[in-house]
Formats: sequence, structure tokens, C-alpha cells
Amino acid sequence: MKVSVVSPVYRSKALVPELVARIRAVMIPLGVDWELILVDDACPEGSWDVIVAEAKADHHVRGFKLSRNFGQHYAITAGLDRVSGDAVVVMDCDLQDRPEEIPRLLEEMRKGYDVVLARRVDRKDGFFKKLFSRLFYRTLGYLTGSEQDETVGNFGIYSAAVITEVRRLRESIRYFPTMVKWVGFRTTKLDVEHAGRTVGKSSYNLNRMLRLAMDIILAYSDKPLRLLVKFGVIVAVLSLVLVVYTLVQWALGDITVLGYASLITSIWFLSGCMMITLGVVGLYVGKTFEGVKDRPLYIIERTTE
Repeated sequence: MKVSVVSPVYRSKALVPELVARIRAVMIPLGVDWELILVDDACPEGSWDVIVAEAKADHHVRGFKLSRNFGQHYAITAGLDRVSGDAVVVMDCDLQDRPEEIPRLLEEMRKGYDVVLARRVDRKDGFFKKLFSRLFYRTLGYLTGSEQDETVGNFGIYSAAVITEVRRLRESIRYFPTMVKWVGFRTTKLDVEHAGRTVGKSSYNLNRMLRLAMDIILAYSDKPLRLLVKFGVIVAVLSLVLVVYTLVQWALGDITVLGYASLITSIWFLSGCMMITLGVVGLYVGKTFEGVKDRPLYIIERTTE
């Protein structure tokens, strides 16, 4: 059996040697063949030199450098495209995903599961990051119409069959957990210990999380369009009720001249509704336009091989 570990590297230069050492310490007692694929997502700290040094020192380590910063999930895709293991572990490089949990994940997989997701029951993150994460996953779950677990991220172990199917999904908007959920297969969750971040800080701020949520919603859900249709029906019904009420008032002689204020208010309100509708439709058209360009998902600039 061979186990492949994929880890995107960004702003974690100081942690790469420790990551390699801890994964090596975990894999040797398991008695399995293994490889560690490190994908440098154009890290500005110069992580590539460290990756090259680790690859020279240990043939199990393979490094790939992207030509620019494509994003975490594109870096994961680049790593998945190059794995050769029967089981694939995906984990972050900041060591908040503990390599020591890999044997437990592998043991759980051997019970007959294709996907074992690591559930972080006690996240060692700051208050605001946990709050933003909770809001992100709840909003995402509502708008995509699927259950989203805020305690589960990329960390987990996946069978070769699952990774083969995930690699077939070449849409331009990438979000690894959603793609894994879409392909299905036998899935379970395992409670793991979550470590605190010792070096640097997460690059996922509120703005990036909102942008990611918007991309995922546009890629995997048409619910915003459905909500707009419902909103339009509600506005139409309320407008009809207002028209009937106005006509009755006019018939009774209570209204002789329609009010300027109500007219202007109605125009502005309906104009705003139309602009929102056109904006949402435009976002979907824009994402469709990006998809039909059929550009590569990432570009490999260098490799240790």
C-alpha cells in the first residue's frame, strides 16, 4: 500500500522542515510506501528553496511550484493530479492539521470507507476567525442547499477511486470539500485534535472568505436565482394589492391626485430590484464566461523532478 500526502504551501516557510520530519516520523512505523507532495502556491517568503532542500534530502518528498498564486484549492488540485498512492491525505502546511492523526485516519479507512474526514471538535483558532467561519459555512449551506460542517476542512484521507473522480472535475471554480461531497462514496468523520498556529497567520480574512463563498455559491447553486424569482413574485403581489387599494380609494373619492412621493418611491424601489436581479444574473453569466475559456487550472513553473 502507498500513501500520498498533498499539502499546499503558502506563508509557512519556517514550518516546511517540521512538516516533513513529522510526516516521516509517522509513515516509517506504518510500514507503508509513501510520498509527500508539496505545492508552492507562489509563496512570497521563498518557500521553494526549502522544498527543494527537503526533496534532495529525502526522495519521498516531491515539490512543485506554481507560476503565480492561484489559490489554495488550485494548489491542492495540482498535487492531486500527481499522486500515485492507494490512499491520499490532504492537509494544510501550517501544522494545525496534525500529521500524528494520519494513522488513525488510515485505520478508519480500512474499515471500508472511501472518505474519512477529520472533524476538528475543538478548533484552536481566534474568536473572530471561528465566527467568520461559522457564518461562512451557514450561509454556504443555506444558499447551496446542502449541509456544511464548519468543523471539517480539507484534512482527511481519500481512496484512489475518490481522487480519480475528483480529478475529472475540471470546473474553473475549485473548492475541494464540495467536490469530495459531490462525488459521493462511503464517507465518515473522525474526531481529531486541532493544533494552534505557531507561525504567521491565516491568509483567509473576511474579504477572502466572502469572495470564496460567492464563487462557490455561483458554481454549485442556482438558489440566488430562485430567491430572486420568489422576491419578484412577492413584489408583484404587493404591487397588485397596492393598485387595488389605490383604485378603491379613488372610487370612493378619497384620492383626487396621486402623490408624488409614492410615485418616486415606487420607481426607486422597482429600479433597485431590477438592478439586483441584473447583477446576480450578470455574475452567473460572468462565471459561465470564465468557464468556457477553458484555461488551465494552474501552471507549473518548476519541479524538484
